[in-house]
Amino acid sequence: MANTAQSKKRARQNERRAAVNKSRRSRIRTFLRKVEEAISSGDKNAASAALTAAQPELMRGVSKGIFHKNTAARKMSRLSARVKKIA
Repeated sequence: MANTAQSKKRARQNERRAAVNKSRRSRIRTFLRKVEEAISSGDKNAASAALTAAQPELMRGVSKGIFHKNTAARKMSRLSARVKKIA
């Protein structure tokens, strides 16, 4: 349990940041899920549109510290390769 004033304040700040980060991560996952669903449906236009919408969200997550930049790059690379494969 936090004892000093500073550690109590840090605990409050950590709670707030965790809530913000959780909502951001959830939002990014929603965008990625939309891409996955479009890929599985086989609709190339919808998949590429969803991928285009997901890219800035993923990069925003990197800049906010939610994801590591290489993780985001790997996800984008794999998703774009799968979108390209759709006939």
